[in-house]
Amino acid sequence: MRSDEVILSARPTIRRSTSRRAAAFARGVAVVWYRDLLRFWRDRARIVGSLAQPLLFLVVFGAGLGSSIGGAFAPGGGSLPGSGAATIGYTEFVYPGVLGMAVLFSAVFGAMSIVWDREFGFLKEILVAPVDRSAVAVGKTLGGATQAMIQGLLLLVLAPFVGVELSPATVLALAGALFVLAFALSAMGVAIASWMTTMQGFQIVMNFLLMPMFFLSGSLFPLRGVPDWMAALSRIDPVTYGMDPLRRIALGESLPGPFVEQLGVTLFDRVLPVGLELAILVVFGLVMLGLGAASFRRRE
Repeated sequence: MRSDEVILSARPTIRRSTSRRAAAFARGVAVVWYRDLLRFWRDRARIVGSLAQPLLFLVVFGAGLGSSIGGAFAPGGGSLPGSGAATIGYTEFVYPGVLGMAVLFSAVFGAMSIVWDREFGFLKEILVAPVDRSAVAVGKTLGGATQAMIQGLLLLVLAPFVGVELSPATVLALAGALFVLAFALSAMGVAIASWMTTMQGFQIVMNFLLMPMFFLSGSLFPLRGVPDWMAALSRIDPVTYGMDPLRRIALGESLPGPFVEQLGVTLFDRVLPVGLELAILVVFGLVMLGLGAASFRRRE
Protein backbone atom coordinates (compact mmCIF):
# COMPACT_ATOMS: atom_id res chain seq x y z
CA MET A 1 0.00 0.00 0.00
CA ARG A 2 1.33 3.42 -0.93
CA SER A 3 2.06 6.04 1.72
CA ASP A 4 -0.73 8.37 0.54
CA GLU A 5 -3.24 5.51 0.76
CA VAL A 6 -2.10 4.81 4.33
CA ILE A 7 -2.63 8.44 5.26
CA LEU A 8 -6.10 8.52 3.72
CA SER A 9 -7.16 5.32 5.46
CA ALA A 10 -5.92 6.65 8.80
CA ARG A 11 -7.93 9.89 8.64
CA PRO A 12 -11.31 8.36 9.66
CA THR A 13 -9.62 6.66 12.61
CA ILE A 14 -8.04 9.95 13.70
CA ARG A 15 -11.39 11.76 13.41
CA ARG A 16 -13.15 9.08 15.45
CA SER A 17 -10.43 9.23 18.10
CA THR A 18 -10.68 13.01 18.28
CA SER A 19 -14.47 12.83 18.55
CA ARG A 20 -14.25 10.29 21.36
CA ARG A 21 -11.78 12.45 23.26
CA ALA A 22 -14.00 15.51 22.82
CA ALA A 23 -17.05 13.57 24.00
CA ALA A 24 -15.16 12.24 27.02
CA PHE A 25 -13.95 15.76 27.83
CA ALA A 26 -17.51 17.14 27.60
CA ARG A 27 -18.84 14.34 29.83
CA GLY A 28 -16.11 15.03 32.39
CA VAL A 29 -16.95 18.74 32.43
CA ALA A 30 -20.68 18.00 32.75
CA VAL A 31 -20.16 15.55 35.65
CA VAL A 32 -18.02 17.98 37.65
CA TRP A 33 -20.41 20.86 36.90
CA TYR A 34 -23.47 18.81 37.89
CA ARG A 35 -21.83 17.58 41.10
CA ASP A 36 -21.02 21.14 42.19
CA LEU A 37 -24.56 22.33 41.46
CA LEU A 38 -26.04 19.37 43.31
CA ARG A 39 -23.92 20.08 46.38
CA PHE A 40 -24.88 23.75 46.17
CA TRP A 41 -28.61 23.01 45.94
CA ARG A 42 -28.54 20.62 48.88
CA ASP A 43 -26.68 23.09 51.11
CA ARG A 44 -29.52 25.53 51.81
CA ALA A 45 -27.65 27.05 54.76
CA ARG A 46 -24.85 28.07 52.39
CA ILE A 47 -27.32 29.77 50.05
CA VAL A 48 -28.90 31.77 52.86
CA GLY A 49 -25.55 32.58 54.47
CA SER A 50 -24.01 33.79 51.22
CA LEU A 51 -26.87 36.27 50.77
CA ALA A 52 -26.61 37.65 54.31
CA GLN A 53 -23.40 39.63 53.78
CA PRO A 54 -24.57 41.46 50.62
CA LEU A 55 -27.86 42.30 52.35
CA LEU A 56 -25.93 43.65 55.33
CA PHE A 57 -23.87 45.89 53.07
CA LEU A 58 -26.99 47.09 51.27
CA VAL A 59 -28.79 47.98 54.51
CA VAL A 60 -25.84 49.42 56.42
CA PHE A 61 -24.14 51.32 53.60
CA GLY A 62 -27.31 52.15 51.70
CA ALA A 63 -29.26 53.44 54.69
CA GLY A 64 -26.35 54.64 56.82
CA LEU A 65 -24.23 56.46 54.26
CA GLY A 66 -27.30 57.43 52.25
CA SER A 67 -28.74 59.33 55.21
CA SER A 68 -25.42 61.02 55.98
CA ILE A 69 -25.03 62.07 52.34
CA GLY A 70 -28.56 63.37 52.30
CA GLY A 71 -30.15 60.69 50.18
CA ALA A 72 -28.58 61.74 46.88
CA PHE A 73 -25.20 62.55 45.42
CA ALA A 74 -23.56 63.15 42.06
CA PRO A 75 -21.44 60.09 41.34
CA GLY A 76 -20.29 61.38 37.98
CA GLY A 77 -19.19 64.71 39.36
CA GLY A 78 -20.98 66.51 36.53
CA SER A 79 -24.40 67.63 35.44
CA LEU A 80 -26.84 66.85 32.70
CA PRO A 81 -27.51 69.47 30.03
CA GLY A 82 -30.46 71.62 31.07
CA SER A 83 -31.20 69.57 34.20
CA GLY A 84 -28.84 70.97 36.81
CA ALA A 85 -26.78 68.66 38.98
CA ALA A 86 -27.21 64.99 38.19
CA THR A 87 -27.93 63.12 41.42
CA ILE A 88 -28.89 59.60 42.42
CA GLY A 89 -29.89 57.96 45.67
CA TYR A 90 -26.95 56.26 47.31
CA THR A 91 -28.94 53.08 47.89
CA GLU A 92 -29.63 52.90 44.16
CA PHE A 93 -25.96 53.47 43.41
CA VAL A 94 -24.71 50.77 45.77
CA TYR A 95 -27.32 48.15 44.79
CA PRO A 96 -25.48 46.92 41.63
CA GLY A 97 -22.32 46.78 43.74
CA VAL A 98 -24.11 44.46 46.13
CA LEU A 99 -25.05 42.21 43.20
CA GLY A 100 -21.39 42.08 42.22
CA MET A 101 -20.38 41.43 45.82
CA ALA A 102 -22.61 38.34 45.99
CA VAL A 103 -21.02 37.04 42.79
CA LEU A 104 -17.47 37.88 43.91
CA PHE A 105 -17.50 35.98 47.19
CA SER A 106 -19.59 33.07 45.94
CA ALA A 107 -17.51 32.50 42.78
CA VAL A 108 -14.11 32.65 44.45
CA PHE A 109 -14.98 30.64 47.55
CA GLY A 110 -16.77 28.08 45.40
CA ALA A 111 -13.29 26.97 44.33
CA MET A 112 -12.63 26.02 47.96
CA SER A 113 -14.22 22.65 47.18
CA ILE A 114 -11.08 21.82 45.16
CA VAL A 115 -8.91 22.10 48.28
CA TRP A 116 -11.52 20.23 50.31
CA ASP A 117 -11.66 17.38 47.79
CA ARG A 118 -7.87 17.24 47.68
CA GLU A 119 -7.60 16.96 51.48
CA PHE A 120 -10.13 14.13 51.66
CA GLY A 121 -8.85 12.26 48.61
CA PHE A 122 -11.91 12.63 46.38
CA LEU A 123 -10.01 14.74 43.86
CA LYS A 124 -7.55 11.91 43.22
CA GLU A 125 -10.43 9.60 42.37
CA ILE A 126 -11.62 12.08 39.75
CA LEU A 127 -8.17 12.61 38.30
CA VAL A 128 -7.53 8.89 37.75
CA ALA A 129 -10.61 8.71 35.51
CA PRO A 130 -9.89 8.28 31.78
CA VAL A 131 -10.52 11.94 30.94
CA ASP A 132 -8.35 14.98 30.39
CA ARG A 133 -7.55 16.52 33.77
CA SER A 134 -8.28 20.00 32.45
CA ALA A 135 -11.93 18.93 32.32
CA VAL A 136 -11.92 19.19 36.13
CA ALA A 137 -10.77 22.82 35.95
CA VAL A 138 -13.38 23.67 33.31
CA GLY A 139 -16.18 21.88 35.20
CA LYS A 140 -15.25 23.55 38.50
CA THR A 141 -15.13 26.96 36.83
CA LEU A 142 -18.51 26.56 35.16
CA GLY A 143 -20.02 25.11 38.32
CA GLY A 144 -18.78 28.01 40.44
CA ALA A 145 -19.88 30.55 37.83
CA THR A 146 -23.38 29.07 37.67
CA GLN A 147 -23.75 29.09 41.45
CA ALA A 148 -22.53 32.68 41.72
CA MET A 149 -24.82 33.85 38.93
CA ILE A 150 -27.83 32.24 40.64
CA GLN A 151 -27.01 34.00 43.89
CA GLY A 152 -26.69 37.32 42.10
CA LEU A 153 -30.02 36.79 40.36
CA LEU A 154 -31.73 36.04 43.67
CA LEU A 155 -30.88 39.56 44.83
CA LEU A 156 -32.78 41.05 41.88
CA VAL A 157 -35.99 40.63 43.88
CA LEU A 158 -34.79 43.55 46.03
CA ALA A 159 -34.69 45.97 43.09
CA PRO A 160 -38.22 47.42 43.58
CA PHE A 161 -37.50 48.06 47.27
CA VAL A 162 -34.45 50.22 46.53
CA GLY A 163 -36.04 52.16 43.67
CA VAL A 164 -34.38 50.35 40.75
CA GLU A 165 -36.62 49.57 37.77
CA LEU A 166 -35.88 46.37 35.87
CA SER A 167 -37.50 45.31 32.61
CA PRO A 168 -37.31 41.72 31.31
CA ALA A 169 -34.65 42.81 28.81
CA THR A 170 -32.63 44.38 31.62
CA VAL A 171 -32.88 41.21 33.70
CA LEU A 172 -31.55 39.16 30.78
CA ALA A 173 -28.70 41.62 30.25
CA LEU A 174 -27.87 41.51 33.96
CA ALA A 175 -27.89 37.70 33.91
CA GLY A 176 -25.33 37.75 31.10
CA ALA A 177 -23.12 40.31 32.86
CA LEU A 178 -23.37 38.40 36.15
CA PHE A 179 -22.31 35.18 34.46
CA VAL A 180 -19.32 36.80 32.74
CA LEU A 181 -18.16 38.29 36.05
CA ALA A 182 -18.80 34.97 37.83
CA PHE A 183 -16.88 33.05 35.15
CA ALA A 184 -13.81 35.31 35.44
CA LEU A 185 -13.75 35.19 39.24
CA SER A 186 -14.49 31.47 39.43
CA ALA A 187 -11.64 30.77 37.01
CA MET A 188 -9.34 32.88 39.20
CA GLY A 189 -10.41 30.91 42.26
CA VAL A 190 -9.81 27.60 40.49
CA ALA A 191 -6.35 28.74 39.35
CA ILE A 192 -5.39 29.67 42.91
CA ALA A 193 -7.01 26.62 44.51
CA SER A 194 -5.15 24.30 42.14
CA TRP A 195 -1.91 25.31 43.90
CA MET A 196 -3.25 25.23 47.46
CA THR A 197 -2.94 22.14 49.67
CA THR A 198 -4.75 23.32 52.82
CA MET A 199 -8.01 25.10 53.51
CA GLN A 200 -6.26 27.57 55.81
CA GLY A 201 -3.78 28.59 53.11
CA PHE A 202 -6.54 29.10 50.56
CA GLN A 203 -8.62 31.23 52.93
CA ILE A 204 -5.65 33.43 53.84
CA VAL A 205 -4.78 34.07 50.20
CA MET A 206 -8.40 34.75 49.27
CA ASN A 207 -9.02 37.13 52.15
CA PHE A 208 -5.85 38.99 51.19
CA LEU A 209 -7.11 39.41 47.61
CA LEU A 210 -10.88 39.71 47.89
CA MET A 211 -11.36 42.77 50.08
CA PRO A 212 -8.97 45.02 48.09
CA MET A 213 -10.53 43.80 44.84
CA PHE A 214 -14.00 44.54 46.17
CA PHE A 215 -13.33 47.99 47.59
CA LEU A 216 -11.20 49.15 44.61
CA SER A 217 -13.84 48.11 42.08
CA GLY A 218 -16.10 51.10 42.67
CA SER A 219 -18.84 48.96 44.17
CA LEU A 220 -19.42 51.30 47.14
CA PHE A 221 -18.22 54.65 45.81
CA PRO A 222 -17.68 56.26 42.39
CA LEU A 223 -14.22 56.08 40.85
CA ARG A 224 -14.32 59.65 39.61
CA GLY A 225 -12.21 62.11 41.56
CA VAL A 226 -10.32 59.49 43.60
CA PRO A 227 -6.53 59.82 44.20
CA ASP A 228 -4.33 58.86 41.27
CA TRP A 229 -2.90 55.81 43.02
CA MET A 230 -6.39 54.50 43.75
CA ALA A 231 -7.52 55.16 40.19
CA ALA A 232 -4.52 53.23 38.86
CA LEU A 233 -5.18 50.26 41.15
CA SER A 234 -8.86 50.22 40.22
CA ARG A 235 -7.98 49.97 36.51
CA ILE A 236 -5.94 46.81 37.06
CA ASP A 237 -8.63 45.30 39.27
CA PRO A 238 -10.63 42.83 37.12
CA VAL A 239 -13.71 43.26 39.33
CA THR A 240 -13.93 46.90 38.21
CA TYR A 241 -14.83 45.73 34.71
CA GLY A 242 -17.69 43.68 36.11
CA MET A 243 -19.12 46.15 38.62
CA ASP A 244 -19.36 48.99 36.08
CA PRO A 245 -21.45 47.06 33.50
CA LEU A 246 -23.75 45.83 36.27
CA ARG A 247 -24.35 49.40 37.44
CA ARG A 248 -24.87 50.84 33.98
CA ILE A 249 -27.23 48.02 32.96
CA ALA A 250 -29.19 47.99 36.23
CA LEU A 251 -29.68 51.77 36.32
CA GLY A 252 -30.30 52.16 32.60
CA GLU A 253 -34.09 51.93 33.06
CA SER A 254 -34.18 54.44 35.92
CA LEU A 255 -31.80 57.14 34.69
CA PRO A 256 -31.26 59.18 31.52
CA GLY A 257 -28.66 57.84 29.12
CA PRO A 258 -26.14 60.70 29.60
CA PHE A 259 -26.25 60.22 33.37
CA VAL A 260 -25.63 56.49 33.04
CA GLU A 261 -22.57 57.27 30.92
CA GLN A 262 -21.27 59.50 33.73
CA LEU A 263 -21.14 56.40 35.92
CA GLY A 264 -18.84 54.57 33.50
CA VAL A 265 -15.20 53.71 34.12
CA THR A 266 -12.82 55.86 32.12
CA LEU A 267 -9.48 54.90 30.59
CA PHE A 268 -7.37 57.63 29.01
CA ASP A 269 -10.28 60.04 29.63
CA ARG A 270 -12.70 57.92 27.61
CA VAL A 271 -15.64 55.97 28.99
CA LEU A 272 -15.20 52.27 28.23
CA PRO A 273 -18.09 50.60 26.38
CA VAL A 274 -19.88 47.89 28.33
CA GLY A 275 -19.01 45.33 25.64
CA LEU A 276 -15.30 46.08 25.95
CA GLU A 277 -15.42 45.74 29.74
CA LEU A 278 -17.11 42.35 29.48
CA ALA A 279 -14.58 41.29 26.83
CA ILE A 280 -11.76 42.17 29.24
CA LEU A 281 -13.38 39.94 31.85
CA VAL A 282 -13.75 37.06 29.37
CA VAL A 283 -10.07 37.29 28.41
CA PHE A 284 -9.04 37.43 32.07
CA GLY A 285 -11.21 34.40 32.83
CA LEU A 286 -9.80 32.38 29.94
CA VAL A 287 -6.24 33.16 31.04
CA MET A 288 -7.01 32.10 34.61
CA LEU A 289 -8.76 28.96 33.37
CA GLY A 290 -5.74 28.10 31.25
CA LEU A 291 -3.45 28.49 34.25
CA GLY A 292 -5.73 26.31 36.38
CA ALA A 293 -5.96 23.60 33.72
CA ALA A 294 -2.18 23.58 33.26
CA SER A 295 -1.73 23.29 37.02
CA PHE A 296 -4.05 20.27 37.19
CA ARG A 297 -2.11 18.51 34.44
CA ARG A 298 1.23 19.22 36.05
CA ARG A 299 0.70 18.89 39.79
CA GLU A 300 -1.67 16.00 40.42
